[in-house]
Amino acid sequence: MTGIWGIVNVTPDSFSDGGRYLDVDHGVAHGLRLRAEGATVLDIGGESTRPGAERVGTAEEQRRVLPVIERLAAEGVPVSIDTLNASTAAAAVRAGARIVNDVSGGLADPEMLAAVAESGADYAIGHWRDFSDDMYAHAEYRRAAREVAGELQERMGAAAAAGIAPSRLIVDPGIGFSKKGGQNWGVLRGLDQIVALGPRVLIGTSRKRFLAETLGADPAEVSEARRDLATAVTSALAARAGVWAVRVHDVGATRDALAIAHAWEG
Repeated sequence: MTGIWGIVNVTPDSFSDGGRYLDVDHGVAHGLRLRAEGATVLDIGGESTRPGAERVGTAEEQRRVLPVIERLAAEGVPVSIDTLNASTAAAAVRAGARIVNDVSGGLADPEMLAAVAESGADYAIGHWRDFSDDMYAHAEYRRAAREVAGELQERMGAAAAAGIAPSRLIVDPGIGFSKKGGQNWGVLRGLDQIVALGPRVLIGTSRKRFLAETLGADPAEVSEARRDLATAVTSALAARAGVWAVRVHDVGATRDALAIAHAWEG
């Protein structure tokens, strides 16, 4: 069965649910609720990576995420830390996180690969070309899936050189990161090229702008419920393409979609 990563944004400014779970108690309660709905991993983030987001300092990021990670890990919940920063990754693993989810694949912080290697945690490598405030300036592709696969392979090589075993790697083609509208669909249609790289594959389409655009309306007017339904469909199709896990806000809807898809396949 395809795994489901539940998103816990402990931030004031994430694109979909910023501010809802900034309080530690609210963040922990939300994580436990997602776990009860079927999340296999909880991905905790303290810095928004939405388009145009401003960076936050590592001290503030850690103030937001570490108490949540400690409490969820103490409950026996598998936890991932969603961060671009090596110091936050290391602190999160000490607090109980088992996975470092770095959307930049080690490009944002030159110390990240060494920190992950030393930590022993698994490492999710995202496809990334620049920080959120300028990422669309780099959204140029001729064959999106092939180029993304090639750049991920380069990051896998860098991780191996830093001492991270291939068995610890997860790759994420970075849907929405330095990719516009149809480029995201090009990557999704070419998921076989990402799966062929070898490591486990993580996909995150949840509530993203390209889904709303595809529904033929002003993205600002597309409700959360409609985005969640679209996410559940893309998650089921990604599972059929062989991905290891999907990263979503609405775990229950995706759980149901995956159950139906797996039943269809027998």
